[in-house]
Amino acid sequence: MNRVEIIQYQDEYCDDLKRLSYEWLEKYVLVEPEDERILNNPKEVILDNGGHIFFAKCGEEIIGTISLIRVDKKTCELAKLAVTEKFQGLKIGNKLMEKCIQVANKEKTKEIVLYTNHKLVSAIRLYEKFGFRHIPLINNKYLESDLKMVLEL
Repeated sequence: MNRVEIIQYQDEYCDDLKRLSYEWLEKYVLVEPEDERILNNPKEVILDNGGHIFFAKCGEEIIGTISLIRVDKKTCELAKLAVTEKFQGLKIGNKLMEKCIQVANKEKTKEIVLYTNHKLVSAIRLYEKFGFRHIPLINNKYLESDLKMVLEL
């Protein structure tokens, strides 16, 4: 396998963001209105508000993605973590998580929150490995989410 690099969003990768996100959403949970809003307007919803979108690239192929959505000055939401099926199990999710945490720390973010579903066992294990802890699910913005987690930085 070629070396995997983590790169920042560029407009040319908009279709890759959608492809990767829909791949896991359609497999595990429903595609919700909030997902549609984010995926159809990533620049406006994420980037223009101080957030970030990263991709895992192997050779010329985009194989994974993750987003940091700015909630407020001290908080970001981790969202849209996805690795295409044929590359799962190769620690690409780890690299994407490391990049987000590194950037959040650099920007002096105090906490990263995420919303997930109990069905996503591998993702939950990954989040826990990085120090995320379960917290009460209040102000849920996703219909399919039944868990909320936080990482204090």
